[in-house]
Amino acid sequence: MKILITGGAGFIGSHVVRLFVTKYPNYQIYNLDKLTYAGNLQNLSDIEERENYTFLKGDIVDAAFLEEAFAKYKFDAVIHLAAESHVDRSISDPLAFVQTNVIGTVNLLNTARKHWADDLSKHLFYHISTDEVYGSLGEDGLFTEETAYDPRSPYSASKASSDHFVRAYFHTYGLPVKISNCSNNYGPNHFPEKLIPLAINNIKNERPVPVYGKGENVRDWLYVLDHARAIDVIFHEGKLGDTYNIGGVNEWKNLDLIELLCDQMDEKLNREKGHSRKLITFVKDRAGHDLRYAIDSSKLMDELGWKPSVTFEEGLSKTVDWYLQNPEWLENVTSGNYQSYYEQQYTDR
Repeated sequence: MKILITGGAGFIGSHVVRLFVTKYPNYQIYNLDKLTYAGNLQNLSDIEERENYTFLKGDIVDAAFLEEAFAKYKFDAVIHLAAESHVDRSISDPLAFVQTNVIGTVNLLNTARKHWADDLSKHLFYHISTDEVYGSLGEDGLFTEETAYDPRSPYSASKASSDHFVRAYFHTYGLPVKISNCSNNYGPNHFPEKLIPLAINNIKNERPVPVYGKGENVRDWLYVLDHARAIDVIFHEGKLGDTYNIGGVNEWKNLDLIELLCDQMDEKLNREKGHSRKLITFVKDRAGHDLRYAIDSSKLMDELGWKPSVTFEEGLSKTVDWYLQNPEWLENVTSGNYQSYYEQQYTDR
């Protein structure tokens, strides 16, 4: 089987690519990534020489590029993760999110539909999305697969639109699709603009740790390796046309999370308990900041047998250990040196 994984040099995508390359040596895995600021091929340096792995540099907004790639490699399936994903960036530049998340997704759908027209039953388009499309919860309740969409940021609006297009192509054209909506991911290789890696880096260097508002916003945290496992299960066993919610069953207020992280860092860095909590700095709240997200993953658990492998405390400890043990990775990202990896490793191939 030939599988195109878009956004495979990103945080979640790199873990999905590694899982499929190593678990399924009989599959040919093609990693398509534009290598924007969040794409880092160093995330996959351990598998880049595998015979069943190919990297393709390109942009899903470029329809001509997609046409050429589908014609050349004849993909059997697509796992679509490529997306602009940072909420703050979407507030300052909404159009970039429309281009990649909406236009790019429709380009992929159109190209797949054209090249798979002879026998759609042999193919699959699996679209990865977010719980942010559902909007904001109150103190109670969970997002289910039947929850009405109510996006509140340009990012979530663009992802909601892409979800709707994927479903429309299933109903209108019979394109075989699956969709999953995940909660907040964390774990190794996370780009340091995001909350947990930013906090780890700042605590390590004894810099202020910013927390929006009063830190009362609640998120359900999903360990990225568990997310990759869920994608594997849904890809192989999920029902066509269905949506599956993927959550970590780990609801935490942002402030409680940061305080736990401070305490774990103090222990691992041999600092006095409570030392790093002094770094917590409350900053002006983000515009349109949803109060609470929480995922009901019972459909995925009951129908496909998936469940999280770690508690949040365990996953966070593993994540901290990874960052402390990989200072070069973090330095390469924060300095921007990682962006030259493609030219160093791939241009002469």
